[in-house]
Amino acid sequence: MNSQVEITTEQASPAVAPDAVLACRQLRKHYQQGNNQLEVLRGVELSVAKGEKLAIVGASGSGKSTLLNLLGGLDTPSSGEVWVAGRDLAQLNANERGWLRNSSLGFVYQFHHLLGEFSALENVAMPLLIGKQSVAAARSEAEAMLQAVGLGERLTHKPSQLSGGERQRVAIARALVTRPACVLMDEPTGNLDRATAKEIHQLMDKLNRELQISFVIVTHDPDLAASLDRTLHLIDGRLERNWHEGDRV
Repeated sequence: MNSQVEITTEQASPAVAPDAVLACRQLRKHYQQGNNQLEVLRGVELSVAKGEKLAIVGASGSGKSTLLNLLGGLDTPSSGEVWVAGRDLAQLNANERGWLRNSSLGFVYQFHHLLGEFSALENVAMPLLIGKQSVAAARSEAEAMLQAVGLGERLTHKPSQLSGGERQRVAIARALVTRPACVLMDEPTGNLDRATAKEIHQLMDKLNRELQISFVIVTHDPDLAASLDRTLHLIDGRLERNWHEGDRV
């Protein structure tokens, strides 16, 4: 994708795997509440390989969404490193971070966050237009992606004219249209009925296999977590591989 911002190639941190599309090292986040300091993340370590599907689970309020925002460059850590497509976000200026987010990451949330005044096609084309693609090219690629998620007959429909599952498919198409290295998802099926959620699970698996895009998914859905390559639990501000069967997630 064309861009007016150039980012030079940089050697990744020795601690970051060379094939990692997304990684963080000793990631910490705290908030000041009066005289008290609330520590949400306490040295999180994570490396996501190309094409990997990863679930992050944990109790409500454990910091899962905070972690996702830090990994996506939407918030700034108190300390630690976040690497996206081999780039240390802390070493980039605001324009460079914005370009990297738009070109290398996709975002899908529990609520679709589509722009109500625009059609499905226009919503999906938006990231490409922000990336300075021509209108014709952006519309062509957006149409192809909507075809891929099964909405080829709904191009001109606005969000209010689509079902909940269809709106989430549009949101997924928008996240994938730039062919990002990784898509970050925060409860992508949490607002859907079980049957529609299963369809979205199958769609994500299909697109992962076809496009080799990595997924990092925050979820309370045990079926979705079980279908992914790896599940990590956020416990006491750290990601853990193992947990007790009775732990709440």
